[in-house]
Amino acid sequence: MSIWNTSLNILARREHSQSELFTKLQTRFPEQLDEIDDVILRLQERGLQSDERYAQIWFNGQIAKYRGPKRIQYESRQKGVADRIEALLSQVEQDWYQLAYDAVARRYPSGATYEDKGKIYRFLSYRGFSGDMIQYAYDELAQKYTNLTEGHDSTE
Repeated sequence: MSIWNTSLNILARREHSQSELFTKLQTRFPEQLDEIDDVILRLQERGLQSDERYAQIWFNGQIAKYRGPKRIQYESRQKGVADRIEALLSQVEQDWYQLAYDAVARRYPSGATYEDKGKIYRFLSYRGFSGDMIQYAYDELAQKYTNLTEGHDSTE
Protein backbone atom coordinates (compact mmCIF):
# COMPACT_ATOMS: atom_id res chain seq x y z
CA MET A 1 0.00 0.00 0.00
CA SER A 2 1.27 3.49 -0.81
CA ILE A 3 2.03 6.22 1.69
CA TRP A 4 -0.87 8.28 0.30
CA ASN A 5 -3.43 5.47 0.69
CA THR A 6 -2.12 4.58 4.15
CA SER A 7 -2.44 8.24 5.16
CA LEU A 8 -6.00 8.40 3.91
CA ASN A 9 -6.89 5.23 5.81
CA ILE A 10 -5.38 6.62 9.01
CA LEU A 11 -7.20 9.94 8.65
CA ALA A 12 -10.48 8.23 7.78
CA ARG A 13 -10.62 6.71 11.26
CA ARG A 14 -10.03 9.96 13.19
CA GLU A 15 -8.24 13.29 12.99
CA HIS A 16 -4.48 13.17 13.60
CA SER A 17 -1.98 15.94 14.21
CA GLN A 18 0.82 16.30 11.71
CA SER A 19 3.22 14.92 14.30
CA GLU A 20 1.07 11.86 15.03
CA LEU A 21 0.56 11.13 11.35
CA PHE A 22 4.27 11.47 10.62
CA THR A 23 5.12 9.07 13.46
CA LYS A 24 2.63 6.46 12.27
CA LEU A 25 3.81 6.70 8.67
CA GLN A 26 7.46 6.63 9.74
CA THR A 27 6.97 3.28 11.47
CA ARG A 28 5.35 1.81 8.35
CA PHE A 29 7.66 3.41 5.79
CA PRO A 30 11.00 3.99 7.55
CA GLU A 31 13.00 4.29 4.32
CA GLN A 32 10.78 6.99 2.75
CA LEU A 33 10.91 9.99 5.13
CA ASP A 34 11.10 12.58 2.33
CA GLU A 35 8.04 11.09 0.63
CA ILE A 36 6.17 11.13 3.94
CA ASP A 37 6.81 14.88 4.25
CA ASP A 38 5.54 15.40 0.69
CA VAL A 39 2.39 13.35 1.32
CA ILE A 40 1.61 15.26 4.54
CA LEU A 41 2.05 18.55 2.70
CA ARG A 42 -0.36 17.39 -0.03
CA LEU A 43 -2.87 16.29 2.61
CA GLN A 44 -2.67 19.72 4.25
CA GLU A 45 -3.04 21.56 0.95
CA ARG A 46 -6.22 19.57 0.23
CA GLY A 47 -7.59 20.19 3.73
CA LEU A 48 -7.45 16.51 4.66
CA GLN A 49 -5.05 17.08 7.56
CA SER A 50 -5.19 20.18 9.71
CA ASP A 51 -3.48 20.72 13.05
CA GLU A 52 -5.93 23.55 13.73
CA ARG A 53 -8.95 21.28 13.27
CA TYR A 54 -7.29 18.45 15.18
CA ALA A 55 -6.43 20.74 18.12
CA GLN A 56 -10.01 22.02 18.37
CA ILE A 57 -11.53 18.53 18.28
CA TRP A 58 -8.97 17.12 20.71
CA PHE A 59 -9.36 20.08 23.10
CA ASN A 60 -13.15 19.71 23.20
CA GLY A 61 -12.72 15.99 23.85
CA GLN A 62 -10.43 16.68 26.80
CA ILE A 63 -12.96 19.01 28.39
CA ALA A 64 -15.68 16.40 27.84
CA LYS A 65 -13.45 13.94 29.74
CA TYR A 66 -13.17 16.40 32.65
CA ARG A 67 -9.47 17.07 32.14
CA GLY A 68 -7.84 20.17 33.60
CA PRO A 69 -5.62 22.76 31.90
CA LYS A 70 -2.32 21.35 33.19
CA ARG A 71 -2.95 17.89 31.77
CA ILE A 72 -4.28 19.33 28.52
CA GLN A 73 -1.10 21.41 28.13
CA TYR A 74 1.14 18.46 28.93
CA GLU A 75 -0.53 16.05 26.52
CA SER A 76 -0.72 18.66 23.77
CA ARG A 77 3.10 18.82 23.75
CA GLN A 78 3.20 15.08 23.15
CA LYS A 79 0.76 15.43 20.26
CA GLY A 80 2.69 18.26 18.64
CA VAL A 81 -0.06 20.89 18.94
CA ALA A 82 1.03 22.74 22.09
CA ASP A 83 0.97 26.19 20.45
CA ARG A 84 -2.56 25.73 19.16
CA ILE A 85 -3.80 24.35 22.48
CA GLU A 86 -2.14 27.24 24.34
CA ALA A 87 -4.09 29.64 22.11
CA LEU A 88 -7.33 27.74 22.74
CA LEU A 89 -6.74 27.75 26.50
CA SER A 90 -6.36 31.53 26.45
CA GLN A 91 -9.45 32.05 24.26
CA VAL A 92 -11.93 29.59 25.73
CA GLU A 93 -14.34 30.72 28.41
CA GLN A 94 -14.19 27.52 30.41
CA ASP A 95 -14.92 27.59 34.13
CA TRP A 96 -12.12 25.26 35.25
CA TYR A 97 -13.24 25.44 38.87
CA GLN A 98 -16.70 24.19 37.93
CA LEU A 99 -15.21 21.50 35.68
CA ALA A 100 -13.08 20.26 38.59
CA TYR A 101 -16.17 20.16 40.79
CA ASP A 102 -18.20 18.35 38.10
CA ALA A 103 -15.44 15.77 37.67
CA VAL A 104 -15.27 14.90 41.34
CA ALA A 105 -19.02 15.25 42.00
CA ARG A 106 -19.61 12.36 39.61
CA ARG A 107 -17.39 10.23 41.84
CA TYR A 108 -18.83 11.49 45.12
CA PRO A 109 -22.50 12.20 44.43
CA SER A 110 -23.40 12.55 48.13
CA GLY A 111 -20.58 14.93 48.92
CA ALA A 112 -17.19 14.42 50.51
CA THR A 113 -15.91 14.02 54.02
CA TYR A 114 -12.54 15.08 55.38
CA GLU A 115 -11.37 11.47 54.94
CA ASP A 116 -11.99 11.79 51.18
CA LYS A 117 -9.83 14.90 50.83
CA GLY A 118 -6.58 13.10 49.94
CA LYS A 119 -8.29 10.93 47.35
CA ILE A 120 -9.96 13.96 45.80
CA TYR A 121 -6.67 15.86 45.65
CA ARG A 122 -4.92 12.94 43.94
CA PHE A 123 -7.82 12.34 41.56
CA LEU A 124 -8.10 15.96 40.41
CA SER A 125 -4.36 16.53 40.40
CA TYR A 126 -3.93 13.58 38.04
CA ARG A 127 -6.62 15.09 35.83
CA GLY A 128 -4.61 18.31 35.58
CA PHE A 129 -6.33 20.76 37.91
CA SER A 130 -4.46 23.31 40.02
CA GLY A 131 -4.47 23.39 43.81
CA ASP A 132 -6.96 26.29 43.89
CA MET A 133 -9.36 24.44 41.59
CA ILE A 134 -9.06 21.28 43.68
CA GLN A 135 -9.66 23.18 46.92
CA TYR A 136 -12.77 24.79 45.42
CA ALA A 137 -14.14 21.42 44.31
CA TYR A 138 -13.44 19.85 47.68
CA ASP A 139 -15.01 22.74 49.59
CA GLU A 140 -18.16 22.53 47.46
CA LEU A 141 -18.39 18.77 47.98
CA ALA A 142 -17.79 19.08 51.71
CA GLN A 143 -20.57 21.67 51.89
CA LYS A 144 -22.88 19.34 49.99
CA TYR A 145 -22.10 16.52 52.44
CA THR A 146 -22.72 18.81 55.40
CA ASN A 147 -26.05 19.95 53.97
CA LEU A 148 -27.16 16.37 53.30
CA THR A 149 -26.18 15.10 56.75
CA GLU A 150 -27.95 18.01 58.45
CA GLY A 151 -31.15 17.02 56.68
CA HIS A 152 -31.52 19.78 54.10
CA ASP A 153 -30.50 19.56 50.50
CA SER A 154 -28.44 22.37 48.96
CA THR A 155 -30.84 22.52 45.99
CA GLU A 156 -33.64 23.96 48.14
